[in-house]
Amino acid sequence: MPIPSSLSRKLRETLGEDAGGDLVTWLEEERAERLQLRAELAEFRQQMAAMEMRLSGQIADVKSDLMKWSFVFWCGAVAAIAALAGVLRP
Repeated sequence: MPIPSSLSRKLRETLGEDAGGDLVTWLEEERAERLQLRAELAEFRQQMAAMEMRLSGQIADVKSDLMKWSFVFWCGAVAAIAALAGVLRP
């Protein structure tokens, strides 16, 4: 929201033309910087959300690989125990 002209005029009358003009200019520059920072923050949030989605996908892939290899390991262990039990049986 830009500085209302009535406030700008009042500042110039109260502080003088130079100081009032400088203050109004400074306030408008600060407002523009604030808007720019908000836009950058919104863009950063979008990038973080996209990164979070990619990371979630990678975590899901790792979990599925871990479960697959765990199943293979336990099947192998059961087969080895069964084979040992068959060999050691009198």
